[in-house]
Amino acid sequence: MIRVLIVDDQVMVREGFSVLLNAMPDIEVVGEAVDGRQAVQKVAVLRPDVVLMDIRMPEMNGLEATREIVAADADAKVLVLTTFDLDEYVYQALRSGASGFLLKDASAGQLADGVRIVASGEALLAPTVTKRLISEFSRLGTPRAPAQERIADLTERETEVLVLVAQGLSNGEIAEHLVVAESTVKTHVSRILVKLGLRDRTQAAVFAYEARLVTPGG
Repeated sequence: MIRVLIVDDQVMVREGFSVLLNAMPDIEVVGEAVDGRQAVQKVAVLRPDVVLMDIRMPEMNGLEATREIVAADADAKVLVLTTFDLDEYVYQALRSGASGFLLKDASAGQLADGVRIVASGEALLAPTVTKRLISEFSRLGTPRAPAQERIADLTERETEVLVLVAQGLSNGEIAEHLVVAESTVKTHVSRILVKLGLRDRTQAAVFAYEARLVTPGG
């Protein structure tokens, strides 16, 4: 059973997500929080598998809360809720340690699948929003030097896998693309994280963007 904490300052949003998720046989909503500060407190007590985190909230916003939650527990999995008009926050959320992001108008199935994906340790990088992220990194211009220097530690195949991770592909999809076993992809991803000193696939994707391994149309 995947245990979820819902964080949003709007009652209707919290109740709506609770109903949708509790209807799933493998998901249980164990609590709700009305702002970031309460979220940090409840995560420490409830220890949920996934935190559904809104960004714009009073007291403490979702970005600050995500940073505190991840700082306290490196294994914490935060799924940030966003809308297209809040794209500028997506990059900040991923840099804060979020495991991915989901659009607020997602269907019940997409919401449940998103929770499952993040709970399993995969990054949730919706292709439609990933393209916008890549464009944003392009607009920022010069890639970060430290990121480029660390690419040299990767093998050619590891670099290839990293690019596919940044494009939002799952291990299964990467395995199919490279015509290798999924277990082989998992090994590559694990080595990439260790070599680059990253905590999860989402940080690996951010790293790839910063190093300009992924570009618009690439």
